[in-house]
Amino acid sequence: MDLGVEKLVGRKDGSIGWMIFNNPERRNAVSLDMWRAIPDVLAAFEADPEVRVIVFAGAGDRAFVSGADISQFEAERNDATAEARYSEASAAANAAMSGVSKPTIAMIRGYCIGGGLAVALTCDLRLCETGSRFAIPAARLGLGYGFAGVKALIDMVGPAIAKEILFTARQFSAEEALRVGLVNRVAPSEGLELLVREYAALIGANAPLTVRAAKIAAREALRDPEKRRLSEVEAAVAACFDSADFKEGRTAFMEKRRPVFRGV
Repeated sequence: MDLGVEKLVGRKDGSIGWMIFNNPERRNAVSLDMWRAIPDVLAAFEADPEVRVIVFAGAGDRAFVSGADISQFEAERNDATAEARYSEASAAANAAMSGVSKPTIAMIRGYCIGGGLAVALTCDLRLCETGSRFAIPAARLGLGYGFAGVKALIDMVGPAIAKEILFTARQFSAEEALRVGLVNRVAPSEGLELLVREYAALIGANAPLTVRAAKIAAREALRDPEKRRLSEVEAAVAACFDSADFKEGRTAFMEKRRPVFRGV
């Protein structure tokens, strides 16, 4: 199953849905057609019960995503109307990436810069190779970095490290990224995909409704207390206890075998 467009490919591989930023000649910079394709690819993965985990990856070995494709600005952002159209598409894509209910993993090779880091931060887990580099260069470009992006960064690494990333605009190594909490694991280049597949297999073998409930609870924990939608958390938890998977988990435990969860 292939989805998306030429430069934003969705591909199903067993229980993994791969969303690939396929613009390697521009370090996987994101153009308007790519932003527009993201919600459709993710919606297809959401609707497919066989897909348990979604992996975001960049084509090639030079970059995960390097932000917006500046070469397209003249055609795609050349006046106020075009800019509004572009912003609407990128906002819809970011909402789709942040709002997907299934667990997501960013598989990061090479550069993860600016908007690329913002894309990675929408994922639940980030796994990278030893040569990866991370930065938000807004301060070197004179750009204003919006509140949503700053908050996502602070939620991940805390205010002190977020300020260091934003104020210095310097590149962080994979080891530094691991130390400050930007990534979960670091692997040699040749072992990165294997590590990602191992994580996807671990997650995919677990009860989907339980994983979904945990993801919803984690999302709400990051909201201001007065804005938390705790009824959604309670409903997701209740769905676990009402599920056939809960019975399967109990039965498998008693029978000393691995459970086979179906997400119902």
